[in-house]
Amino acid sequence: MTEHEAQPTAQREQAHGEAGGNQPPQPVQDNGAQVSTDVTPAGPAEAAIPELVIISGMSGAGRSTAAKCLEDLGWFVVDNLPPALIPTMVELGARSQGNVARIAVVVDVRGRRFFDNLRESLADLEAKHVTRRIVFLESSDDALVRRFESVRRPHPLQGDGRIVDGIAAERELLRELRGDADLVIDTSSLNVHELRAKMDAQFAGEEEPELRATVMSFGFKYGLPVDADLVADMRFLPNPHWVPELRPYTGLNEEVAAYVFNQPGAKEFLDRYAELLRLIAAGYRREGKRYVTIAIGCTGGKHRSVAMSEKLAARLVAEGVETVVVHRDMGRE
Repeated sequence: MTEHEAQPTAQREQAHGEAGGNQPPQPVQDNGAQVSTDVTPAGPAEAAIPELVIISGMSGAGRSTAAKCLEDLGWFVVDNLPPALIPTMVELGARSQGNVARIAVVVDVRGRRFFDNLRESLADLEAKHVTRRIVFLESSDDALVRRFESVRRPHPLQGDGRIVDGIAAERELLRELRGDADLVIDTSSLNVHELRAKMDAQFAGEEEPELRATVMSFGFKYGLPVDADLVADMRFLPNPHWVPELRPYTGLNEEVAAYVFNQPGAKEFLDRYAELLRLIAAGYRREGKRYVTIAIGCTGGKHRSVAMSEKLAARLVAEGVETVVVHRDMGRE
């Protein structure tokens, strides 16, 4: 893992594709919600409502790996639970006298006849003040096709059609749920160990921050990050690639960073975008959104986006936001 210039408390990982570095970011843990009068007490003391994580996403994107990771972290995991039974599972956990404090439920299209009940179940959980989060596993069509072909299994929704037909049908079915997700993880270029590292970073550790941010540099020529909540384009700045003495280096180099921020508009962009993010972060907290991915792009993801991502991450850390830096495409050239 490369040590960077800015705040030592900001966790960083360097990536090719979306893979993390050799060490995962410092993990965090969530604390269970407390008392609700909507759940029947188990005894003289009031029952504590378990934390709830709903894992969903595309078939082949890694839901089982994500679930196993939470199971290893001590979560009670239920695979393929019909959505209508989720409130019942939470209620049973509340009656367990603290033995089931954290529940993870995997919801997928294998239970599609029950899938329409998910919206009703989520509304029920909200009415009972249950702290719940949705983790959505995403992946590109090409990656999903390769995975299904490698195991020689049909897509659960392809029927008599092709794998791509099943993928398209599933995307449409899950579109609304993806929009409601608290955390979207794109596994297109992740292996099993890298996905586990991302899950560990979000769900293991000592203390949960109010808001956790991932600042990701990327190159537009390699495609937009599909899991980005916000995207900013640094191609309005001169490209250090055309300066021969800077070309071999990256935005982590002091000379490259100085070149980028000495350009007209660079410092002003950083100031204004950081202020905009403060406004957005306050709204996310009010809405209960705990995770945000901020993508900063340039042509190749090597110079301008890397330098800006580092400075922006330092600003977020100064604002008290737990921050991970990922340089998705640095080193691909």
